[in-house]
Amino acid sequence: MLLLENCKVIELASVLAGPSVGQFLAELGAEVIKVENPATQGDVTRSWQIKGEQVQNGISAYFASVNWGKTSVFWNLQNPSDFNQLYDLVKQADIVIASYKPGDAEKLKVSYTDLQKINPAIIYGHITGYGNAYDKVGYDAIIQAEAGFMYMNGEPDSPPTKMPVALIDVLAGHQLKQGILLALLQRERTGRGSYVEVSLFDSAVSALVNQASNWLNAGHIPQRMGSQHPNIVPYGTIFTTQDQKLITLAVGTDKQFAQLCSILGIPEMAENENFATNAQRVKNAEKLLPILQEKIAEWQKEKLLDALHKAKIPAGGVNTLPETFALPFSQELLFESNGYKGIRQWIGKINGNRGKELQKLPTIHL
Repeated sequence: MLLLENCKVIELASVLAGPSVGQFLAELGAEVIKVENPATQGDVTRSWQIKGEQVQNGISAYFASVNWGKTSVFWNLQNPSDFNQLYDLVKQADIVIASYKPGDAEKLKVSYTDLQKINPAIIYGHITGYGNAYDKVGYDAIIQAEAGFMYMNGEPDSPPTKMPVALIDVLAGHQLKQGILLALLQRERTGRGSYVEVSLFDSAVSALVNQASNWLNAGHIPQRMGSQHPNIVPYGTIFTTQDQKLITLAVGTDKQFAQLCSILGIPEMAENENFATNAQRVKNAEKLLPILQEKIAEWQKEKLLDALHKAKIPAGGVNTLPETFALPFSQELLFESNGYKGIRQWIGKINGNRGKELQKLPTIHL
């Protein structure tokens, strides 16, 4: 039995963060009803196609990323008939997922305060941009900039760079999943519903981890370093092999560094006072990295990665997405139906079970 098999979820959310939570709950067995506005042709991502993409049935590749396993209903909540249908559904529901900016849910009478009156046990998960005290609209790219990610991202001589996925939305979705699951646990114990609120900005700042701590505790303002790591060397640096392929290393211990040097034929480097410890390697990275590049350039990519793997040294190729999805590790994460493919939002396993394999995407039926 799937953990949320008898759970009913109403999704009053669009774009990425909120819908990712809806798909996550669907994969755990919940029935997810996605409420879309017919006046806007539904979730805006239905029309967010890449150049040259032909969208059919209102399902763009972007929409397909987080909307598997749901049933869409197209209700205009300013229409009394549609509004009453929503309230009837709320009476039967367990969870509501919302992504309204502060004040909008109240105007539509779909806030937690409104819905809790007709279903005291409802769990209301709400994603905002900056929290309920601030009416500023939150978008991933803006928060990447304001939370410091964009300033830190890029090569030293490049301008600040946005990350290629809406990572702040993804992080906020994960945070809301945690909050909803805790609220479900609390309801099992007390019978009470809950209001769970997560902001994009809070999620972004909490994810700064060591970069934030480097500033807060060491007074270091993180700068753009390309793929290098401010605290570990060599970690994330890109190297080119003899066959002009790209690889990266994640050498986190002095023992791993010694093993790397042995494989590359420079065992004496591990004893050199400039490189023997991680602290010394960080200090002397500009001396060390060209030496490693010179030795790595003597190897074919696959032969070197095989040698590093056998020695338990973390290393990998810098893959394109076709290469990523050719890896055996990727296969269990995929959905496929009617010509569309998707990726799981619930990626864990419980007793070896990955959860429900979803077979549908909601199409437009206005």
